[in-house]
Amino acid sequence: MLLTEFVQLILLFGSGLIFILLIVIGIILKVTTTPFPQINRRKEEHFFVNPTTSENEKFPSLEDQPSLELSVIVPAFDEENRLPIMLDECLEYLESRHKSEKVFTYEVIVVSDGSRDKTVEVAQKYSVKYGSNKVRVLALLVNRGKGGAVRMGMLSARGKYLLFADADGASKFADYEKLERSMQTLSTGDHNRDAISIGSRAHLEQEATAKRTLFRTVLMHGFHLLVWTFAVKKIRDTQCGFKLLTRSAARKVFAVMHVERWAFDVELLFIAQSYNIPIEEVAVNWTEIEGSKLTPFWSWLQMGRDLMLIWFRYAIGAWQLKKEHVN
Repeated sequence: MLLTEFVQLILLFGSGLIFILLIVIGIILKVTTTPFPQINRRKEEHFFVNPTTSENEKFPSLEDQPSLELSVIVPAFDEENRLPIMLDECLEYLESRHKSEKVFTYEVIVVSDGSRDKTVEVAQKYSVKYGSNKVRVLALLVNRGKGGAVRMGMLSARGKYLLFADADGASKFADYEKLERSMQTLSTGDHNRDAISIGSRAHLEQEATAKRTLFRTVLMHGFHLLVWTFAVKKIRDTQCGFKLLTRSAARKVFAVMHVERWAFDVELLFIAQSYNIPIEEVAVNWTEIEGSKLTPFWSWLQMGRDLMLIWFRYAIGAWQLKKEHVN
């Protein structure tokens, strides 16, 4: 009897400590963070080089009226080797669409995320070849993380619809048409309506699981459980780097998104669901490409930690949404 009471006392004491610890952490986060992100952009990062004149020209703003059908944002960190393969496929598709459909106008914005190699030089060659009206290079001076690079590209885009695609070319660019069809249904063809279509590899999960070690499979399912429990409901693949947004949705989401590294996709979708923005998951082709910057074990743990913090910060009001956008 005494042992049972002792155990109960220990459990009560432990839960009390955890409660106090959460309160302390909450107070610290409230004091040390701002409700909305402080988006700092250096003066040089507002400009791109026009290869025809060799002069710097200013990027437009996401708040401007769109002047193109599609903007493709390609975040790239030290991608001089993989980037050409992706851009060749991407631009071949986009040029073919433009030739067959003159109303289909586009731009590709390669965002070098503080790259230390020749990523900027490689991307600039495509700007020379296709012209700066179709290919622009945004060279960030300091590494922000993939989410930060995507945001900077989005803020500089001219398209009615905005797609971000990974520089490794893991997603086949022709699958854009699948996202496009989904977007037409969600937005009824109006870029002023909020909608997001996201590429998904969930249909490939059984094949991928067969190739993974048991440890990596457990980590993956643990991460997905955390995502579904604390952040994003009903989305089977939050991390596929192939997402299409209307201009209206991009304005709302990227104005309040805080996370700039690997877990930014989770916060992006968390914000979208909080705003009741329609989201559709679309099956796409995907191939694992060598040269990933992620180390499987630590990346899963870091993203798991980040998504818990995302949920906790919004729950305590340390991070907030724009009230006028919450339905």
